[in-house]
Amino acid sequence: MLNVSKVQANIPASDLQRARAFYADKLGLTPVQEFAGEILMYETTGGTPFAIYRTEYAGKAEHTIAQWHVDDIKSQVDELKSRGVAFEVYDMPGTSWDGEIAHLPGLGWAAWFKDSEGNTMCVDQPETAG
Repeated sequence: MLNVSKVQANIPASDLQRARAFYADKLGLTPVQEFAGEILMYETTGGTPFAIYRTEYAGKAEHTIAQWHVDDIKSQVDELKSRGVAFEVYDMPGTSWDGEIAHLPGLGWAAWFKDSEGNTMCVDQPETAG
């Protein structure tokens, strides 16, 4: 049954207005709907919905909670850096790095950053793209 359902990411934010500003100014995203000042709904032109919701538990996860699949990771990283996004570099055995972009053999390339709430996000490009 779930295989015919859509899946939505839910991203926690301790300060919803700060998150709104980050997602607008740094990522170029605008909410398509807002619910009672507690939830911001977004949808990419690729058709993927996600929500940012207010909670005191934002930024507590130490793993990637959302990622964007892109066709050209280098230009995407460059664009985000020009908007003030700082990327993370991790010690990952078997991974080679070109600046902030990791090459994951057999998978592709990835670059991680934290949003305004301390959540880890990723942009990635599959090995077969580009």
